[in-house]
Amino acid sequence: MHGPFAEIAVLLLVCALAGALFVRLRQPVLIAYIVVGIAVGPAGFGLVAAHDQVALLAQIGVTVLLFVVGLKLDLHHIRHIGPVALATGLGQLAFTIAFGFGIVLLLGKGAMEALYVAVALTFSSTIIIVKLLSDKRELDSLHGRIAVGFLIVQDVAVVIAMMAMSALRGSGAASGDAALLQVLLSLAWRLAAVAALMVVLMRWVLPTVVAAMARSQELLLVFAIAWGVALAALGEWAGFSKEAGAFLAGFSLASTPYREAMNARLTGIRDFLLLFFFIDLGARLDFSTLGAEVMPAVVLSLFVLIGNPLIVMAIMGAMGYRKRTGFLAGLTVAQISEFSIVFVAMGITLGHVGVQALGLTTLVGLVTITVSTYMILYSQPLYERLAPWLGVFERRRPLRELAVERERRSGGEAEAVVFGLGRYGSRLLEQLRAAGVDAIGVDFDPEAVRELRRRRLPVRFGDGEDPDFVETLPLAQARWVITTFPQWESNRALLNALQAAHFKGQIAGAVRDAAHGRALAAAGVQRILNPFDDAADHAAQGLAAIIHAQETEP
Repeated sequence: MHGPFAEIAVLLLVCALAGALFVRLRQPVLIAYIVVGIAVGPAGFGLVAAHDQVALLAQIGVTVLLFVVGLKLDLHHIRHIGPVALATGLGQLAFTIAFGFGIVLLLGKGAMEALYVAVALTFSSTIIIVKLLSDKRELDSLHGRIAVGFLIVQDVAVVIAMMAMSALRGSGAASGDAALLQVLLSLAWRLAAVAALMVVLMRWVLPTVVAAMARSQELLLVFAIAWGVALAALGEWAGFSKEAGAFLAGFSLASTPYREAMNARLTGIRDFLLLFFFIDLGARLDFSTLGAEVMPAVVLSLFVLIGNPLIVMAIMGAMGYRKRTGFLAGLTVAQISEFSIVFVAMGITLGHVGVQALGLTTLVGLVTITVSTYMILYSQPLYERLAPWLGVFERRRPLRELAVERERRSGGEAEAVVFGLGRYGSRLLEQLRAAGVDAIGVDFDPEAVRELRRRRLPVRFGDGEDPDFVETLPLAQARWVITTFPQWESNRALLNALQAAHFKGQIAGAVRDAAHGRALAAAGVQRILNPFDDAADHAAQGLAAIIHAQETEP
């Protein structure tokens, strides 16, 4: 078998088998993919030659991942996590660079090599962390949103660091300072241009375009991927990065009512394409440069695994977050990024450092990515063991976290969720709200959603048959779910999605005939609503009351 298609087919088969083995051994599937990449790449058996094709699929996977991250980060969340994300991100960068520089110097390295390695130690892998948080369903948690915020701060720092080091290529101190100033000014005006473009798109263009695309489920998915890839390419062209462009693409759609539907549809595509990213990451690891860097790598790995989480916990504790939130967020910076390796490799190209720095960074990356993956996956047991010693990182009154909880309570949780907002469902939602029940509606018809929103009814746009979308709904405190889906197949898919989301409340179903009612009752639906029979019974009772009243009149 020869050619890229056959090689990718073999890769997928090997990944499936390796993934099954790792799942059986209760190990992260992510590590299995990296191991496969090492095995089939130049450092292993060299079985795959389709590196360009794998790298392209990996880049699209990263684009989709960062698009989904941006899609979850709407302006409401930014107001809360912006200050702590900025403070934590900048604080962790300053701490790691300062102490890392000193440690590398003590290990006998030169000043320029120490600078490159110290900067490389500050970058955490946004792709890996977001994938792990997503698998644990913690991306929408408080610590998950904060972690994503300061990871984005780090990504911006990557761009600035690469541009700054490139400006110093073979130049003297004076000309180097001038080049650095020019780089910073160029970055400033480009950031301003991007901000202005985002405001125009989000305010006047995208709402209309997305509403038109939402008329078709397939078209909405195609548009989401196209928009993410387009802005990723534009971001790279503008001198930023594909990752930054993809994140902005998702963020620009985060305030639309269609974001949950897009996110649910992209989940499977994201996971499939990210497989190629981890294969590509493993295949690119260069073991020929490791040399005698084992002991320095162990020291720096311990610094990253312990020091970075501690500084994040200290900053978040000082800002008013509980020790648990700080601990869980801190674990996300306990590894270095694939961009760290790219950054040091750029230093070799510029003539600033030698291959020893790349070997050291590669070793630290392997150790920290592997260990931190387990730390994040088993974060709760780890926290329970360390909690007695973490009180020093928590203020007596964690004001900021208490404020978040008060707002969450004031916003309320839905007592009832109505799926299907046709004539019957929309009327039911309206009457429940009028009776004082905190109910929300769900429908995949954009016209129905817009109409009910104009009537100031709380409505979500999304597919009730999609388990990933159903999990985004406020079901934790909901007492009832009411389905008005006319087809049994749609109701069966919804019931399966509710079971996967661990819904504990009761379910009511509106039916059109007796067979539909028997099927819902057999599936465990507690209350059967028959609109025709119920309407006839209600009308008969009202008419009977009128007739009896007339009979008693003189």
